[in-house]
Amino acid sequence: MRDHRKLQAFNLAHNAVLGTYKATKAFPKEELFGLAAQMRRAAVSVASNIVEGSARESKADYARFIDMAYGSAKELEYQVELARDLGYLGGEHSVRLASQCSRSAQVLNALVRALRSR
Repeated sequence: MRDHRKLQAFNLAHNAVLGTYKATKAFPKEELFGLAAQMRRAAVSVASNIVEGSARESKADYARFIDMAYGSAKELEYQVELARDLGYLGGEHSVRLASQCSRSAQVLNALVRALRSR
């Protein structure tokens, strides 16, 4: 078993979850069950897949869950862009959250490639 807390990918993902929850608090009420909820699910999915993958015994299972986390990170990247374009995220929130998502996706992609090349 791997300790997910020691992974840079997990720490970046966890910070993105916190940032997503903070940012989506200010969304319009009509988006509570729309884009805000979808963004929160995607953000939590990134971190959760890292945790679940870390608990798996085989390297193949671990890589599969990290790959799913990467997909969710890319999904969240787009949703942040969409929220910005719709005017729900502005200024500092948008830039910070986009940066967190992008960095998380980069680290996850590198981790997936490293796991599959071994």
